Amino acid sequence: MTTPLRIGILDGDDIGHEIVPASVEIARAAAELHGVAIAWQPLPIGARALETHGHTLPPGTMDALGTLDGWILGPIGHRAYPKVPNAINPHPILRKEFNLFANVRPTRSYPDIGCLHDNVDLVIVRENNEGFQPDRNMVAGCGEFRPTDEVTLSVRVITRTGSRRVARAAFELARQRRRHLTYVHKDTVFKLGCGMFVEECRKLAADYPDVRVDDVIVDTFAMRLVRDPQSFDVVVTTNMFGDILSDEAAGLVGGLGMAPGLCIGDGDVAMAQATHGSAPDIAGRGIANPYAMIESTRMLFEWLGHSRGNAAAVRMAQAMSAATTAAVGDAQARTGDIRGRGNTASFTQAVLRGLRK
Repeated sequence: MTTPLRIGILDGDDIGHEIVPASVEIARAAAELHGVAIAWQPLPIGARALETHGHTLPPGTMDALGTLDGWILGPIGHRAYPKVPNAINPHPILRKEFNLFANVRPTRSYPDIGCLHDNVDLVIVRENNEGFQPDRNMVAGCGEFRPTDEVTLSVRVITRTGSRRVARAAFELARQRRRHLTYVHKDTVFKLGCGMFVEECRKLAADYPDVRVDDVIVDTFAMRLVRDPQSFDVVVTTNMFGDILSDEAAGLVGGLGMAPGLCIGDGDVAMAQATHGSAPDIAGRGIANPYAMIESTRMLFEWLGHSRGNAAAVRMAQAMSAATTAAVGDAQARTGDIRGRGNTASFTQAVLRGLRK
């Protein structure tokens, strides 16, 4: 008897309470069809957790996550949290605590949904735990400070270890895809910071002679991403560059509702986390596009299947992918942001129907 995969369910905020349950319903159905045993564990997080447990990331949630194989994290609306000590942004803590240093963000075009280009199929691998973001580049203190009312200083942290491990994750992914890796940087200006990142990418290239490697300056890449995104396969870059460029890539293929993501590291756990935010303006209306969350969940089970040697989980993920692709092609089922006439429920039901075919 295969040991059940232990998966956490964290709805997050706003539309998370609609799209995470949709993703879990689809994953449950796919798991049943393909014989994948899963032990699900709902856990409190976000604004509702602050109301019920006095903390947006309760200690009990953190303790439970340490016992799991992975979890599905809904979007977090931390910008709307009250200014109280326990209303923290859970993202950087989860990524740091579980060493989830690589954020894998695929971009794929589909017909008839408003994509700016056809045949787009690339993945941006973004470093997750250092860089410019002040909530994740210091163990203590803050990487952003204001010595006078007229001056603000921001510290960017780049390490050889951080650069090397995210580059290796990207090389491994490229080897599984079309064997082409592009590393994106600005070493013409950030000669030490980006220079170190580039040095580590170049060193690792010697370990992957079967992968074609090139590098592009970040502003040139931003232009080329708009003009010829089909020329890229796997892209690796530093934290802030990756954050911005992956949103740009999503804009090419229908918007942030089409932007899934998976946070991984060297350890045994992974976190399914769509790129987009919690969209409080449409929360509760049943119109949120669940694609990104469903696809993030699929990525989680694919990763767990490969890392655990669980062939059934890989087949489950493949079935989810085929069913989701079919649902995107159904204008009656898909949501309005991608030129559809459906809603969250109709898209979910279309994916479920696709699983059963």
